[in-house]
Amino acid sequence: METVPGREDPAVSPIVSPFLASSPVGRRRRPSGEAPPLPRHIDATIRGCAVLVGLMIVLWIGLTLPPVLSVVTRADNAILRAVAKLRAEPLTAVMHRLHALGSPWIVRIAAWSTIIALAALRRVRHLAVYLAVLLLGPLIASTVALALGRMRPAGVQVLGSWEGYSHPSRPVALLALVLVGAVYTLVPAGVWRRRAKYAAWTLLVLLSIARLYLAVDHPTDVAAALVLGWVLAVLVFRLMTPEEVFPFAHRGGRRAHLDVGGRRGEAIVRALDQQLGLTVIAIEPFGLAGSAGSTPLRLRVRRGSSPTETILFAKLYALSHLRSDRWYKLARTILYGRLEDEKPFSSVRRLVEYEDHMLRLLRDAGVGTPRPYGFVEMTPEREYLIVMEFFEDAVEIGSSELNDAQIDDGLRLVVKMWDAGVAHRDIKPSNVLVRGDQILLIDVAFAAVRPTPWRQAVDLANMMLTLALSSTPERVYERALKQFAPADVAEAFAASRSVTIPTQLRSRLRADGRDLLHRFRQLAPERSPVAIQLWDLRRLGLTLAVIAAAGAAAGSLVVYIRLANLL
Repeated sequence: METVPGREDPAVSPIVSPFLASSPVGRRRRPSGEAPPLPRHIDATIRGCAVLVGLMIVLWIGLTLPPVLSVVTRADNAILRAVAKLRAEPLTAVMHRLHALGSPWIVRIAAWSTIIALAALRRVRHLAVYLAVLLLGPLIASTVALALGRMRPAGVQVLGSWEGYSHPSRPVALLALVLVGAVYTLVPAGVWRRRAKYAAWTLLVLLSIARLYLAVDHPTDVAAALVLGWVLAVLVFRLMTPEEVFPFAHRGGRRAHLDVGGRRGEAIVRALDQQLGLTVIAIEPFGLAGSAGSTPLRLRVRRGSSPTETILFAKLYALSHLRSDRWYKLARTILYGRLEDEKPFSSVRRLVEYEDHMLRLLRDAGVGTPRPYGFVEMTPEREYLIVMEFFEDAVEIGSSELNDAQIDDGLRLVVKMWDAGVAHRDIKPSNVLVRGDQILLIDVAFAAVRPTPWRQAVDLANMMLTLALSSTPERVYERALKQFAPADVAEAFAASRSVTIPTQLRSRLRADGRDLLHRFRQLAPERSPVAIQLWDLRRLGLTLAVIAAAGAAAGSLVVYIRLANLL
């Protein structure tokens, strides 16, 4: 597959199988009741776990009834008496050593190692789910134990140490919880996760056999503990952190980038065919390094029966991107105040609708942005794909020195956005492309309509800094005075701070070595800094609420950890 100079990616996905693109259906409306291209997938594992959890709840209800409790206890004791007949001194010594697998120290080391690893890898959602599972699991076990009040096995000599009620088996449940958490949060899906599961199952089976051999627990105590500690935890992880939405990524990886192979790849092909009339020939990730809020793709397509192939650009949005946007805006509000309207989107649909609208608005205003082709629905309210023009013959700014015509065109884009009452809000090298003497803007997802004057000034400053990286500040300032008043330029750099400069642009400015921001301030008329660290009731209330929530969470964490004997 061909790539555009300056925009290559190290990894390219396989070409989509031709048979996927040969749908005879063509563009059509999805009939009522028909599943979307990528329906929510509830596989056999999730269904099986749900059934086992249901059976466990039925068992707990049954154990509250004396007749059922009597029958279950007789069956448990019969099994334990049969196992006791196998006891021998050498085997008993081995079982005592295996019984140590349920030691509180083993559980503490495994639990805290996983917590530290998840924090280091910045897997925030997985860490939150792991803590919830790890801390609420023992709470459920303690509640059930107190409610049932089941004593230790009778009629068989108990050889091991124990404490508390027997149902469910607390050591087995705790070991299962820490192991399943480590497997589903630290090990990528595939062969390595299967191997980790086998290892975890082996440890749990050995501990369960040891506790039955030593007659510390009834068989139903162990079975309930395994369902509570493993099966219920697996169900929670599969539902709350599905691999297709929250892909595994070590530190430095982009958790925003979703896998576009398998079911999702087939769904993309089907959705584009049915909803936009585009026949997909190939799909490949593209521009991953410059994108942290979506999964960018390059598509090779044909429209209808036309034999001509076209290259298009697409961005895949999912719930994970929506949540990231919410946390990002919350953090900005607390750290920097109301720099502008930072309202989060209410759904993935609203997010993709907004970007499609901004593409059309900016294009109508004469700004060089990609032509929008619309968007398709993959999973209602969960996943959408927006499609737009791909600038094949454009390169990212910075690959060569800019001439006057290119500098003028870049500044003219800011003038057009000001006239249209729009701010881009994310002007940086990866979003500014050069095609001949024309400057183009991409990634308008953060654009704002009727922005504050401060935000418009910041757009000018960031554009001038981006242009100066491939020129000189003196030359860019001279060209800017042909389209802007000196007071406009002075205001732009008076409003500019480190926080107002996108991360990539800040990195490029540091690597450049020249203090471009300071030099522009020297060239522009003197202007007092524009204050942006403004406190208002919203920021104050939000900050206090977050501090209170963090304190409450920390207090609850300590209480639950003590209940789980992890300290």
